[in-house]
Amino acid sequence: MTTTLTALTGFIAWTLFLLILMEIIRSGLVIRKTVQANAFRPDNANLSPFMQRLARAHANCLEGLPVFGGIMLVATLSGNAAITDPLAYTLLGARIVQSLVHLASLSVMAVNIRFIAFAVQIGIAVYWTFRLLTH
Repeated sequence: MTTTLTALTGFIAWTLFLLILMEIIRSGLVIRKTVQANAFRPDNANLSPFMQRLARAHANCLEGLPVFGGIMLVATLSGNAAITDPLAYTLLGARIVQSLVHLASLSVMAVNIRFIAFAVQIGIAVYWTFRLLTH
């Protein structure tokens, strides 16, 4: 498997991890009868601030996956993984940093760090797209 496909699998695994974490916590709330099973909102607006951040971090991954994953798949399927391989783990690392900081805090500093992590991902995606289109 190429570095690109490994990083894409990591991105998918990270997204899945956030979903499983959210569902484990939600299940605990139901078992403890803190929240009724039918009372959850998609954005966890009726739950703790951490759960709201977790829902948003998961949604961020889902929103980014078609763009970043799509570019990675195009590169791989077109035989151009050499374009994406060098920065594939950087993109994955930036995504994980973005999520972890999102889970930790909504402070101004945290939001700035999240933005930087997201900007790294966007910069990589733009670079990859340009390279793939001009290759």
